Amino acid sequence: MDYDMILLRYGEITIKGKNRSKFEKAAYQHVNAVLSPFPKAKVIKEYGRLYVELNGEPLNEVIQVLKHVFGIVSISPVKRTLSELEPIIETAVQLMREMDPAEGTTFKVSAKRAWKGFPHGSQEMNHLVSAPVLREFEQLKVDVRKPAIDLRVEVREEWTYVYSEVVQGAGGFPLASNGRGVLLLSGGIDSPVAGYEALRKGLQLDAIHFHSYPFTSERAQRKVLDLAQVLANYAGRMRVHMVPFTDIQTRLHQSGHDNLLITLMRRAMLRIATQIAEQRNALAIVTGDSLGQVASQTLGSMNVIGRATDLPLLRPLVTVDKDKIIREAEYIGTYELSILPYEDCCTLFVPKSPATNPNLNIVEHAERSIPELDDLIKAAVEGTEAILLKAGGTPDDAIVLSGKDKDKAVSSNEPASVVKKANESGEQAAPATGDWF
Repeated sequence: MDYDMILLRYGEITIKGKNRSKFEKAAYQHVNAVLSPFPKAKVIKEYGRLYVELNGEPLNEVIQVLKHVFGIVSISPVKRTLSELEPIIETAVQLMREMDPAEGTTFKVSAKRAWKGFPHGSQEMNHLVSAPVLREFEQLKVDVRKPAIDLRVEVREEWTYVYSEVVQGAGGFPLASNGRGVLLLSGGIDSPVAGYEALRKGLQLDAIHFHSYPFTSERAQRKVLDLAQVLANYAGRMRVHMVPFTDIQTRLHQSGHDNLLITLMRRAMLRIATQIAEQRNALAIVTGDSLGQVASQTLGSMNVIGRATDLPLLRPLVTVDKDKIIREAEYIGTYELSILPYEDCCTLFVPKSPATNPNLNIVEHAERSIPELDDLIKAAVEGTEAILLKAGGTPDDAIVLSGKDKDKAVSSNEPASVVKKANESGEQAAPATGDWF
């Protein structure tokens, strides 16, 4: 069918009162960001609504992208016409022609007069539109309760919108409307799903990944960047901080505290994540912890590990069953990537009997017995490489952010984990704009 525009409806943000304009602005920015692969599309913001003019862009592909814009509760392809009775009737009949209803199809007209200057009220419009439709399509039957086709007419001052289909959106809150956090992103199933859930609740996220090259392969790093790219497609763009963890992991393994190795490693990760979060003005750390799945995710372990940071730890999956996590991973498109057999640093040096209920005093004593640990953590933070992924792109098109240098585009056929630093590539790119990212 031939549609002019797409109508986007807000969800939870309608309850936000005086903050409504802030939330609507965040949703508008998010829609613009995810539609960057569709340059002809134009986003129009009105009070309580967003519209996307297609201008020749493919309807179904655009809708698939918009289905995952957070804060949008539903989506409808619409026909736009003048806010005059005859054009409205003509457009309604034309839409029904394109739908080509079968014999016995039930329908009703649901009119809404948002512009009070229009001379016909909502109930009157129901009859004025349905009568000519029934005259042309005698096979239709009226059912005002559960019709197969609900022909909707929304009359506004400048334009009237006619539509029938309603596609469910992601809901939640607009991206970045509830602040910034950092996500500990591994190559597993859980952390990308936790990231999606945090994005859905209005958090703007940077991802942090710990790699132990050369103990872990470049393919393992690429796998993580591919997972982050999926999240970037939902978020518009995403920074991924690639943290060199080899020296820390090796030193912890040499410390002789085998049963505490996982606890010590994860506490070091949180200390690094905290410093990166402070650099990025992030106020929380998001993890994929799910209670009881592994030794580090018992309540005792999570308590001791969490003491390594003063930032709030957000665990969206903490009480979610594994089968539900897998279903959501399949839904958002990360599952097939997550099960690729490329190891990450968490699979290295795994002790035979890891502590499931570590004692905080003993753990802190073990850390004090490694006097160079603070310096190793500082070096890891300083050696972190930040990579910017954009919606609709791939890690091969990433922008590598190098210190205070301007953002520079890097294109390579190699895995993004071994792509040249921006200050070596010499390729200039447009810098990211605004504070939203």
